[in-house]
Amino acid sequence: MAQPGRVARTPTLDIVPTSSEEPRLLTDDSPLPLDLDERVGEQLTFIAEADRLKTVLRASPLAAVDRRENDAEHSWHLALMVMLLAEYADEPIDVGHAMQLVVVHDLVEIYAGDSPVFDAAAVVGQREREEAAAERLFPLLPEDQAARVRALWDEFEEGRTPEARFCKAMDRLEPMLLNWLNQGGTWQMPGATESTVRAREAGVVAGSTSLGAVTGRLVEEGLRRGWIRPDGG
Repeated sequence: MAQPGRVARTPTLDIVPTSSEEPRLLTDDSPLPLDLDERVGEQLTFIAEADRLKTVLRASPLAAVDRRENDAEHSWHLALMVMLLAEYADEPIDVGHAMQLVVVHDLVEIYAGDSPVFDAAAVVGQREREEAAAERLFPLLPEDQAARVRALWDEFEEGRTPEARFCKAMDRLEPMLLNWLNQGGTWQMPGATESTVRAREAGVVAGSTSLGAVTGRLVEEGLRRGWIRPDGG
């Protein structure tokens, strides 16, 4: 049960299906000066479009205020975690490269939207939506940078490097910490039970055995306190 003095918050989702129409760019309504160098114009167009990430709400509630986290906040928090927790990676990692991975990893949600892991309906077609978003978003950049950013996104998604594996572990740990601080958070969603929460815990273990053990303690105590439903409960 929630501790006295604090009310456990259950996220209320208001996921809006992504339109099949290509969205207008933010620079379409306020075009950049025509005499800008083409390369910098493309870079600024992409950077402007990335402002949309601040509007994409995730399911996870923040700890400090009563609202949900957005994707830009999430990406920043992961970068901070990578910087501070890299010593716990099971394999040596390049911290600078890992920080690039987490900054890029959710950019496709600008067009694809967030897909809460405990919402079975929301994750249907997630990969297809994100692939389509990648094809729309990354080519806004100059060709060389578009290829670089797409490669970073693919690397994270595939988890094929030590950096990607550790970053994916941080992507699992951050919302679990927010859930702990909220005495439930997304653990209170209908699709969340001990087995589905432990599947997220396994994602932390895959990149950091020691941080996986810490996550395991959060889950065990969350179960004991009634913040996570046991299977069949």
